[in-house]
Amino acid sequence: MESSAAREAWGLFWRIFMEDKRRRWAILSELGLSPQQAMAISTLKPGEPMPMSALADAMHADNSSITGIVDRLEALGLAERRASERDRRVKAVALTKLGEWTRVEVERRAGQPPPRLAALPEQDAVALRDILARALEETPQTAESARAPSPT
Repeated sequence: MESSAAREAWGLFWRIFMEDKRRRWAILSELGLSPQQAMAISTLKPGEPMPMSALADAMHADNSSITGIVDRLEALGLAERRASERDRRVKAVALTKLGEWTRVEVERRAGQPPPRLAALPEQDAVALRDILARALEETPQTAESARAPSPT
């Protein structure tokens, strides 16, 4: 069952995220990237080619949209398609050296907390980090399983 405190926390989290959107997008624009391209670069790991379908899954996107994103990354010299080592019919995406550098820059610059979070006292920032980490570790019950009677 959802608590009103959890709903309020989500609303505050969303508000902080949206208020910081212009700053993040300005950083990506300076780097010549769209948000989707930045997400793809951040998903790819240096030296680890990833099948296009796995990239689509990781980004919660359709395979067809990943094709366009990778096309643009290739045009920028940030990524390249390769035949998969396991199955030559499968295309994998790998970061180039420039792509690896750009990935570091995206993480360094866009990974800076928004001013409101950066201004929190250290004790509050640590508490917030720990709570969010705990929320990510826990496996939430779905509404369906929460309502279903347990088998006996």
